[in-house]
Amino acid sequence: MTSEQSTVQGHCDPAFKAVRETFEESFARGRELGAGVAVYADGRLVAELWGGVADRRTGRPWLRDTPCVAFSCTKAVTATAALLLAERGAYDLTGPVTDWWPEFGTHGKERTTAEHLLTHQAGLAAFAEPVTAEDAADPAAMAALLAAQAPLWTPGEGHGYHAVTFGWLAGEIVRRHAGCTVGEFVRREFAGDLDLWIGAPPEVIERAARLSADRRPPGPQAGTSAPRPAGRGAASVRIAEAAADPDGLMARALNSPPPGKGGYNNPVVLAGGWPGAGMVTTASALAAFYRDLVGGRILAPGTLRDALRRRVNGPDKVMVVDTSFGLGYMRPATAFFMPEAGRETAFGHSGAGGSIGMGDVEAGIAVAYVPNLLAGQLSVDLRAYRLVEAVYSSLG
Repeated sequence: MTSEQSTVQGHCDPAFKAVRETFEESFARGRELGAGVAVYADGRLVAELWGGVADRRTGRPWLRDTPCVAFSCTKAVTATAALLLAERGAYDLTGPVTDWWPEFGTHGKERTTAEHLLTHQAGLAAFAEPVTAEDAADPAAMAALLAAQAPLWTPGEGHGYHAVTFGWLAGEIVRRHAGCTVGEFVRREFAGDLDLWIGAPPEVIERAARLSADRRPPGPQAGTSAPRPAGRGAASVRIAEAAADPDGLMARALNSPPPGKGGYNNPVVLAGGWPGAGMVTTASALAAFYRDLVGGRILAPGTLRDALRRRVNGPDKVMVVDTSFGLGYMRPATAFFMPEAGRETAFGHSGAGGSIGMGDVEAGIAVAYVPNLLAGQLSVDLRAYRLVEAVYSSLG
């Protein structure tokens, strides 16, 4: 066993040894700095592993309770909060947003529904004017800017990934109907004592892992001879080309607002409670969230089943590859690539840095992976893909 492999700690059920082997190999091949992965099967914790370095500058080790920003994995948690309020009858998912947010009805947005907000169909993928990370700590101000803005396309006529603005659109559902922020609602209603925050307190930010850029030259991911899933290479090229255009919609969406000095290590972002991209969590807590979601302990099974129905599927106006969404949850497509066993049943959300949270009601699994070495691409990270693949291959 190499020194890199020996950094992996935690436990893993022998039936799921492929998960540990995959995780260890990722470290051994130099594809990780620090990371955590957790897996539930039929409600039972079958793998909880962590290892590596939480902060490259100091060498601080990644511990069992080391949290890390999980980027867009946040969206599934925010969507769940909005869906819980719909389940309770607080608003009509298919009714106009102006029924409860009258200021939104400008510039042809009068017929926008809550479903449009949750399925990236609102046409508000980027702010029209500069917004800072400090500004973004005020969800009411962010919502007001979006309400006053003209859409980039007619709401409901096509979809495009609202990379950051999704949080303040879906989050306004929560703010208007629960009278609190998404982070406050999530902790009160279903996060409980989980190490999961949308708006992290100072002590959590202090012990959070520090994100680091991947310093290696571009090349095949995961450093293994395992084949790249069909079609992934071409998709990654298309996404990289679109993201490289600073005036393009993808770049504008991804940096709307820009995180400021230090990127997503910026304490202003981590404390600001960005409900589209700012969640700070451990892999264990994120997997436990999906365990409870799959197990019917957050949303009623019928609510979740309806939320997983594909509302949009196909070319994405922002991501330039195919995406598929239910109500806030990603469904398998080019941008949420799943092994064959989960192509029809998996759901969840990936994050730009390589993180993923996912569940599968039919298979009875919940999986989360959170790293601090940022992937050099925006499509699904092969580290995450291979861990999920290992989970499915371990099922009896």
